Amino acid sequence: MNGDTREPLAIRLASRGVQVAFALGLLLVWLLATNVWRVSSILLPNPIDVWHQLIEVIRSGEFVRDLRITFGEFAAAFVIAMVLGVTLGYFISRSRYWTKVFEPLFAAVYAIPIILFLPLYVMIWGLGPPSKIALGATISFFPIVLNTIVGFGNVDRSLTAAAESMGASNLQMFRHVLLPGALPVVLAGLRMGFTVALLSVIGSETIASLAGLGHRIVNLAENMEMARMFAYIVFVVAIVAILNSALSVIEAYARWR
Repeated sequence: MNGDTREPLAIRLASRGVQVAFALGLLLVWLLATNVWRVSSILLPNPIDVWHQLIEVIRSGEFVRDLRITFGEFAAAFVIAMVLGVTLGYFISRSRYWTKVFEPLFAAVYAIPIILFLPLYVMIWGLGPPSKIALGATISFFPIVLNTIVGFGNVDRSLTAAAESMGASNLQMFRHVLLPGALPVVLAGLRMGFTVALLSVIGSETIASLAGLGHRIVNLAENMEMARMFAYIVFVVAIVAILNSALSVIEAYARWR
């Protein structure tokens, strides 16, 4: 028992150590580039200046409005994609014919860089949040629906046959056989959808928007406030890392349950 518990802990500690070492290595290269190799501050500001700007941004609270807009867009986009993707993916997975029709179709569409359609979305919904929500939901929908189809479609048929032979109802079949069998793959799709929804929303804000964290970063770049721009980039990266860590914990708990 002790060996079973220590090995995963050792692996987790080792992976965290590699991640920390990678981050410290990047910081070291950054310091060398700005202080030793004399890279222009217009291209790469000193990390100490970026740190001071980050503290100022957090202390002033100027990020709150942009953060609220970005996360409102992201939350709406992800919820729409999750509801539509899981629901549609489940019903498609119940039919081999519909699976053969829609799975390659969705995979082909997902291979298209949908961000290219942002100008069309802006023409339809404008520069405000609706166009970002629509784009984020569209991009996030495909990994969710594809993983849901695969997850429910690959549940061991001997388990479903055994449940049917014991007279399980449709609800019991879903709750006790289909959902536990499909959950790991569905969760992987949700995690992918979560990530691409956030990235697509922030990315679209940098291209065509009136507000949000992406718009703020572009605006600072245009005004040549590079240290503050990098501070916002670090701020966004930190938020994404925290959200991914929280999602990993939720995913691990759901798998364990």
